[in-house]
Amino acid sequence: MAQRNFSEDNDDENENDEYVFLGGLEDGRPGIFDRPLPCFGCGLGWFCFLLGFLFPLMWYFATIFYFGNYYRKDPRERAGLAANAIAALVCSAVVLIVVAVIIF
Repeated sequence: MAQRNFSEDNDDENENDEYVFLGGLEDGRPGIFDRPLPCFGCGLGWFCFLLGFLFPLMWYFATIFYFGNYYRKDPRERAGLAANAIAALVCSAVVLIVVAVIIF
């Protein structure tokens, strides 16, 4: 079976084999991801996560946003809100174990 050289077949389609820009910057309007995130640029999720170490109820507050699909407005918020849900789960487990040890 003969081997084909794909570079010879593809030379007329795209000479320099680089990505082609499809457009989108002609109108000059900023896109959704050009805006800075709220809460000092780190987003609501990460801000609540950091503040949760002082006030753990912030983790539960942000978990409500996570399960309410708040991240659909801005997908950049998803990681921070998910971190809050995990922190709230860990915090609940620790509190449950501490309470069980004190009672029994």
